[in-house]
Amino acid sequence: MYHPIPLQIGTPSLGIVGLLALVLAAVTVWQMVRFVDAYDRQVLTVFGEYRTLLEPGINFIPPFVSRTYTFDMRTQTMDVPRQEAITRDNSPVTADAVVYLRVMDAKRAFLEVEDYKTAVSNLAQTTLRAVLGDMDLDDTLNKRQEINARIRKELDEPTDEWGIRVESVEVREVNPSQEVQAAMEQQTGAERRRRATILEAQGERRSAVEKAEGDKQSNIIRAQGEKQSQILEAQGDAISTVLRARSAESMGERAIIDKGMDTLEGIGQGASTTFVIPQELTSLVGRYGKQLTGSDVAGDGQQLDSLSFDAETRELIGLDDIKEILGEIDKAAQMDVEDLEQQARAVKDGDLNGASTTEVDRGADARDREMETEPDE
Repeated sequence: MYHPIPLQIGTPSLGIVGLLALVLAAVTVWQMVRFVDAYDRQVLTVFGEYRTLLEPGINFIPPFVSRTYTFDMRTQTMDVPRQEAITRDNSPVTADAVVYLRVMDAKRAFLEVEDYKTAVSNLAQTTLRAVLGDMDLDDTLNKRQEINARIRKELDEPTDEWGIRVESVEVREVNPSQEVQAAMEQQTGAERRRRATILEAQGERRSAVEKAEGDKQSNIIRAQGEKQSQILEAQGDAISTVLRARSAESMGERAIIDKGMDTLEGIGQGASTTFVIPQELTSLVGRYGKQLTGSDVAGDGQQLDSLSFDAETRELIGLDDIKEILGEIDKAAQMDVEDLEQQARAVKDGDLNGASTTEVDRGADARDREMETEPDE
């Protein structure tokens, strides 16, 4: 007999159920926990509705019904693509820039604009073209700071409504068209040639001025040298004239002295005791006496004027040998004294004729010498 076996559907095992529960719990925890970095902010929406901003750290949110949107709060760099524009003087130029921006309010950046980076980039492009079109070509090439300031000012108002702050705008390059660049290069070359010509002319003029000044100084120095040479030559002539005059004067004194010495020698050899000496000879003897004794010759209580000899005259007249000459004079005088003593003894002995004859002879000799001396004066 056939007995049908009933189909039994068994329940899942407890192991499978536990595993599913564990997976569900893990997913739930994953959905509930949010980790936010220190430089980020996250916008939380529940069922599509804005709830709050998640701060840095661990945050718990409703699982499965929540969504978060991350905003970087640091300064961000955004490139502005190269733009073509026509300047106010109808010259085509191309330019690009870079914008530095920062999210100040993540809620407004989430709610007020769809994509704040795209919005800021498009706004920066249109503003760059507008600013370049409002300026002349020379201004676009030279006034970079003014362009940057105007673009930033134009971006400030709309970006503030989005919770974005434009910190800085920098135009990197402004390039005119090829034709304009060629014309500018020609203009620059002409300007450089003009400056070179001016500098060369100024250099030549300065060189001519300095050369003229050098010639002037040279002429002045040459004239001063000639003047000094003439002065020195005149001084040399004057000194030579003085030396010749002094030499002649010394030679005259030497001649007088030689003649006087001859006369004195003759007087010393004579028998007479009475001598007539010229005044010039006495003056010279006085000068010799002053050189030898250091004092003037005194006569009748009055001093005779006598001059000192200089070194050249001393050497010329042989003043250093005067002591020998005076010694010879003293020797001759001593011989005269001895003759007188002999005559006196002869007179005493009665030889009057011999004494008288000798005395007469000496008187005659003295008169002869006087007559020979007088013409020499």
